[in-house]
Amino acid sequence: MDLKVRRSSLEGSIAVSGSKSHTIRAVVCALAAEGESIVRAPLESADTLAALNAAKLFGAQVVSEPGLWRIKGVGAKLRDPAMTVDMMNSGTGLRLLSGLAALQDFTIKFDGDESLRTRKMAPLLEAFEKIGAKITSTDGKAPFSITGPVSGGNTSVDGTSSQFLSSLLFSLPLAEHDSEISLEFLLEQPYVGITLDWLKAAGVTVTPSDDWLNWKIPGNQKYRALDRTIPADFSTAAFPLVAGVLSGKNIEIRNLDFNDPQGDKAVFSFVEKMGANIMRGAELSVNNSGVLRGTELDLNSTPDALPILAVLAAFADGKTLLGNVPQARLKETDRIAVMAKELAKVGVAVEELEDGLIVHGGNFHGGPVESYGDHRIAMAFAVAGTALPPGEELIIRNAECAKVSYPDFIKDFKALGADFSEL
Repeated sequence: MDLKVRRSSLEGSIAVSGSKSHTIRAVVCALAAEGESIVRAPLESADTLAALNAAKLFGAQVVSEPGLWRIKGVGAKLRDPAMTVDMMNSGTGLRLLSGLAALQDFTIKFDGDESLRTRKMAPLLEAFEKIGAKITSTDGKAPFSITGPVSGGNTSVDGTSSQFLSSLLFSLPLAEHDSEISLEFLLEQPYVGITLDWLKAAGVTVTPSDDWLNWKIPGNQKYRALDRTIPADFSTAAFPLVAGVLSGKNIEIRNLDFNDPQGDKAVFSFVEKMGANIMRGAELSVNNSGVLRGTELDLNSTPDALPILAVLAAFADGKTLLGNVPQARLKETDRIAVMAKELAKVGVAVEELEDGLIVHGGNFHGGPVESYGDHRIAMAFAVAGTALPPGEELIIRNAECAKVSYPDFIKDFKALGADFSEL
């Protein structure tokens, strides 16, 4: 499905859906527990449902109710699914669940869609190989198989993706013996903070060094069942936020908890630094009364925000540096290269850096752009289309990929007044 977008005037209130990162971690914790966990207000998107379906294959008993999942876990002993586990497009689910798979004494094979097959897995698989897992993979990516059991020990892992470390942190407490993990560096640290939040809630203990580069993990632990509500997703909230800054008379953004460890809450400070007006009261609201100016932003802790911030920078005065985010090349697409290429198609001058972008604001016009099947690329350009010059239109190819993290994106934005037409 392609999406046609025209200039719009947005107004109204929007409730931000649950966090994808939190929801998938909730599924992992519930699967690893032995009792029944209750996950309230989960995000029901393609990625989270892929993780939930995988949990079912591994033996979890799941009852889905409106706004609630009941998940009876299996502890450290997964059921042999006797089939390839299809993680679809869920990189987070693939990485976290492969850690639990490494604990088993049988072989588990994982695969996914075309996009997932491009996602880097070798550093994590090698970390498990160092402590006894056997891996079969042609290129260090999906499809691959993993055979355990790992029983603990000392390993090291690349810190380019925080999900590699998180996978080890979720799995090794269930190993028979104690473990230690070392890293040379760690990017995306707030996502590890989300992992620690769930481990603590599940009664699992891990001990990091002050710089989070060395970890001690007691083995033979157990996860306790949970009853938790999923916080709103700051990665998702970035889209109505920037839409309000570009095209909003007044948009109220509900459900946000700024005490949550999600790194993407920093996006609100970033857009304020660029000149946006954010009104913080009982609920947060934003409009397009500010004067946007270019600046320098460090996105190391917020790599998922690169596409939407690149769009915002395209409408700002001057140039904006979006830097220190090399891991953005390792997401569903190479988001640095993709945003540079597609922004250039609609008149924006962009310099591509090894670890980011320099975006020169002004001259954004209509035309066709590709999403490359990346939900954040599609939604970022849809937001940009609401601020087009009068009479122009933007066509976003394969915009249905938004359902990966925000199934109601089109419906919610139409309710705010977005001129969206599905083609």
